[in-house]
Amino acid sequence: MTENEISTIIIGFAIEIHKVLGPGLLENAYQECLFYKIKQSGLLVEKEKAMPLNFEEVQLDCGYRIDILVENKLIIEIKSVESLSIKHLAQTLTYLKLGNYKLGLLINFNEVLLKNGIRRVVNNL
Repeated sequence: MTENEISTIIIGFAIEIHKVLGPGLLENAYQECLFYKIKQSGLLVEKEKAMPLNFEEVQLDCGYRIDILVENKLIIEIKSVESLSIKHLAQTLTYLKLGNYKLGLLINFNEVLLKNGIRRVVNNL
């Protein structure tokens, strides 16, 4: 399954969750629900995946964590903020680069219409 196919499935799950819960909850509530839906679908999913930083010949554990990683291909960063900022995009792109992933979804559940809170982030490798 390609990154684009996976992202289409994930966006569907996110919209389903948002329709039930609406905006206004904390990030971790949406993260747990999305993790549950992905796991139930049979896709390989990891939550709070450690993202080490390699500097020269040393691997550093700096506490970076990917919210959700699907099929070892797609990064999902979940937010529940008033609006997404360039900092949120930069964080997602950094995770893509550090892990050598191609595609990420940055999802802000604190939107009245969820499609306004979804950003595809592409690593140009």
